[in-house]
Amino acid sequence: MNGVVTSISLWAIPVFIVFISIYAVAKKVPVYESFVDGAKDGFDTAIKIIPHLVGMMVAISVFRASGAMDLMLGFIQPVLNLIGVPSEVFPLAILRPITGTGSLAFTTDLIKEFGPDSMIGRIASTVQGSTDTTLYVLTVYFGAVGIRKSRYALKVGLISDMVGFAAAIIICFFVFGN
Repeated sequence: MNGVVTSISLWAIPVFIVFISIYAVAKKVPVYESFVDGAKDGFDTAIKIIPHLVGMMVAISVFRASGAMDLMLGFIQPVLNLIGVPSEVFPLAILRPITGTGSLAFTTDLIKEFGPDSMIGRIASTVQGSTDTTLYVLTVYFGAVGIRKSRYALKVGLISDMVGFAAAIIICFFVFGN
């Protein structure tokens, strides 16, 4: 089973890229020109989102430096201990919806401290793969296209992140034991 997953992992992206290229050529789509046009649009989008990115990074820095995350951890730690969830991974539930880079750095620190095969390392890795940077996505993508009112996107994104976090913990305990 593990060999099959490894083979799929190695070949999935190259096969996908070749398939798209062959399909585009068959449909007479100018592949290179389309790529260059997309790159130009991407550059314009990057310029438009810089103010949104700066605002998000400042907010993240204030949240972490103010001690708000540590205060929140103090309140939730007894509940996590009661249900058997390692409290070390909880900051990831807060960081992941806000920042991909910050949550990846936090996950890296957890893996360095506890090891990749520890339950904490496995949960952190699974959370990284099963949740998204909701606030970043809303800020960048909605800002890039000029959407000011996100309606239900924030609520749905944060609920999805909570479900992903809970599912990562449950699946890790189910697959790897306690």
